[in-house]
Amino acid sequence: MRLTALDEKAEKLGLKKGLGVAEARAIHPIIDVVEEDAAADKRLLEAVADWCDRYTPLVALDGKDGLFLDITGCSHLFGGERAMLKDILSRLAGMGFDIRGAISSSPGLSWAVSRFGEGGVIAEDEAQAVLEPLPVMALRLDVSVIEALQKLGLRYVGDLMQAPRAPLTRRFGGSVLLRLDQALGHDEEPVSPRLPVASLSAERRLVDPIAAEEEIIALASQVAHCLKPSFETQGVGGRVFELVLFRVDGCVFRIAAGASRPLRDPQRIAGLFSERLTAIHDDIDAGYGFEILRINVLRHENFHNVQDDFEGDRQSQVSLAVFVDKVSARLGEECLTRFELRESHIPERATFAVPAIQVLDRAPVEVTPPAAKSERPARLLPAPELMEAFAAEVPDGAPAHFRWRRIRHRVLKSEGPERIAMEWWIDGVGAKERDYFSVEDEQGYRFWIYREGHYGPDTPQWFMHGIFA
Repeated sequence: MRLTALDEKAEKLGLKKGLGVAEARAIHPIIDVVEEDAAADKRLLEAVADWCDRYTPLVALDGKDGLFLDITGCSHLFGGERAMLKDILSRLAGMGFDIRGAISSSPGLSWAVSRFGEGGVIAEDEAQAVLEPLPVMALRLDVSVIEALQKLGLRYVGDLMQAPRAPLTRRFGGSVLLRLDQALGHDEEPVSPRLPVASLSAERRLVDPIAAEEEIIALASQVAHCLKPSFETQGVGGRVFELVLFRVDGCVFRIAAGASRPLRDPQRIAGLFSERLTAIHDDIDAGYGFEILRINVLRHENFHNVQDDFEGDRQSQVSLAVFVDKVSARLGEECLTRFELRESHIPERATFAVPAIQVLDRAPVEVTPPAAKSERPARLLPAPELMEAFAAEVPDGAPAHFRWRRIRHRVLKSEGPERIAMEWWIDGVGAKERDYFSVEDEQGYRFWIYREGHYGPDTPQWFMHGIFA
């Protein structure tokens, strides 16, 4: 067992990462060692990243113990960069974190100063002066490159700045100068957010936290009103929304809900979250209440205004959309489906189910099904079910009796066979053909059965595939 992380007190004692636990205890017997839990550490870092979403939606993970926040255009909302940094650090320190942070014009410079410097706000013209006394490890280079640089006497970033660039490139490749230019802001380095950035967003910050579900829905409706002008300006409506609840102790809850058609109506948007909160009520602990409520529009589409006609057809369509949205929000998208055609002559592949909320506002895809030689059953089983057939006429006749689901049926009439070859590009070249029969038993029930394969050295199998009305 080896040390993988140290606090400042342990570093002052002279302990280093990679040192064996037994050696560390031999040096300092009273040290407190906790077994590493990488999964728990990742969950904790992601929880802190969720909390930081109150400052900017552009939050990215940096290794196992760091975060990048792109605060472009956000700092003025918190009184400037210094006030914003002070607020972040003081709040996280109050939660028990030992944290350092820096704000600068480039991610590389902020990374270097927060990890190897004193942190703070670095002006653009101070970048070079701040970087020079830092060790070369502050440039995020590989360990092998750092060791090679130190052997050459290049221990600080200032040494690299003074060294000729061409020999450095020939000796170490382009990574050293690339990292140096990124830290100085000469080469742009994008920050990739960990979560999709909402196209539209509105939030409300509260002096008095709220906890009751009724209060959350009422406030969500007010926040949704703030989105309506943006929707109208862009001529769009939301299809996928996200309700983000920031609890006072730092915990963040994200609730997503979709709509079958583009929405602008604040009441309907709030109604989606009302259904979702009803469905996941036990999974959300309000604690001491939520201090920030935000609605993100994760997906939007063009919004078409259509005037109602005198017969009320438009109103019936709206009612159906409201019903689909409410049921899907409460029970999930898969609870309501619509069948669409697919170009395949294999019966179970000719149709497929699509969540109604995704296709309600879309016209069915025009697909011409292959011509059938016989009538198709009204009810097709989800998958063909194996059955026993007796006294079948060889080679192309229907069985005289069959047993399906423990019930024996005597066949009085039959029609067929209709042969359907399998799709070799899916089932393989050796897939057996199917011979379908429409049969009627002595009680008047009609079934759609098929024989897989032909009589010969091997006995073919019989399957039940559908039932006629």
